[in-house]
Amino acid sequence: MSKTYTFTSESVTEGHPDKVCDHISDAILDEFLRQDPDSRVAVETLVTTDFVTVAGEVTSKGKFDIEKVVRDTIAEIGYDDDALKFDARTCKVVVKIDPQSPNISQGVTVSETQKEQGAGDQGLMFGYATNETDELMPLPISLAHKLTKKLADVRKSKELSWVRPDGKSQVSVAYVDDKPERVETIVISTQHDPEISNEEIRKQIIDKVVKPVCGNWWHDDIVIHVNPTGKFEIGGPHGDAGLTGRKIIVDSYGGMGRHGGGAFSGKDPSKVDRSACYMCRYVAKNLVAAGLADRCEVQIAYAIGVCQPLSIMVNTFETNKISEEQIEKILNAHFDMKPAAIVSHLDLKRPIYKKTAGYGHFGRNESEFTWEKTDKAEDLRKAAGL
Repeated sequence: MSKTYTFTSESVTEGHPDKVCDHISDAILDEFLRQDPDSRVAVETLVTTDFVTVAGEVTSKGKFDIEKVVRDTIAEIGYDDDALKFDARTCKVVVKIDPQSPNISQGVTVSETQKEQGAGDQGLMFGYATNETDELMPLPISLAHKLTKKLADVRKSKELSWVRPDGKSQVSVAYVDDKPERVETIVISTQHDPEISNEEIRKQIIDKVVKPVCGNWWHDDIVIHVNPTGKFEIGGPHGDAGLTGRKIIVDSYGGMGRHGGGAFSGKDPSKVDRSACYMCRYVAKNLVAAGLADRCEVQIAYAIGVCQPLSIMVNTFETNKISEEQIEKILNAHFDMKPAAIVSHLDLKRPIYKKTAGYGHFGRNESEFTWEKTDKAEDLRKAAGL
């Protein structure tokens, strides 16, 4: 008997209040890394109506005007109009940053007694990959991200000049035997100028955003909800307060793969919450690209100050072509999962992180996203004898 179900994932635009915070935190991180690649950074941002607070712990040789980075980032997103009640030029910005705790630092810094960098915290991290899309991501989150990215593109290009920065998408996909069969439902909510009618919003969003993104997945029976409350004039930080790290499922796999719980944005790569999740994605993606499994989830766990992982697990959801025990042996032989090795192999001390803050950390074919490479696939295939 075939197994059927519907799976739903969501995405948000860069103008969503939580994503505004992620962009600010990662923009600050990037500037510290640009000036000092060994910076230790943990920065959180809160936004509300015409107000921004940046707080955290930083140890770095980098010196710059943090408030200017905050305002530049807000303006780049599109909040440069007083009518939005959150304006890069006039909003109040409060910055409270202290040095990193020495108790944390001593667990991470390489010393005479500890020859290798330890993990920046305890925790568990996951990476996931599936061959159901070209980018080896689940179809629901892949489409959801493309919809919100397209929504931002038509706003910035003025193709749809009435679109404002805040927006969301949601995609429901019908699966049969764990394979995507059809798109069932799409939800698009976009902040908009007051003058445009609901009917015109729906028509233009379907024509200019939904149909181009769906491509071959488009069919006339998709149930489409556009601004289902009827009006979305008030949005962004004026409509809802935002915080760094509140969109971790949007950032990862849309709920299809598990998440260890740690947020990514605002954290330098000594924090395994970020770097180990990137590495687990890299491992899972290469295992799937090598043909060792159709789907793969990799879990890793660390203790603060300890360089060797406490555990590594592979789950292939019974799609494996060789035993999972063999896959784990191949993983251990081809991937060094110690924190310093991860940072080195993926070249994570670069100022690359603001770009990750919008439209997902995974499934992106861009040079900065080294964890998306499948350069190990051929070696893994040979090791598996496939």
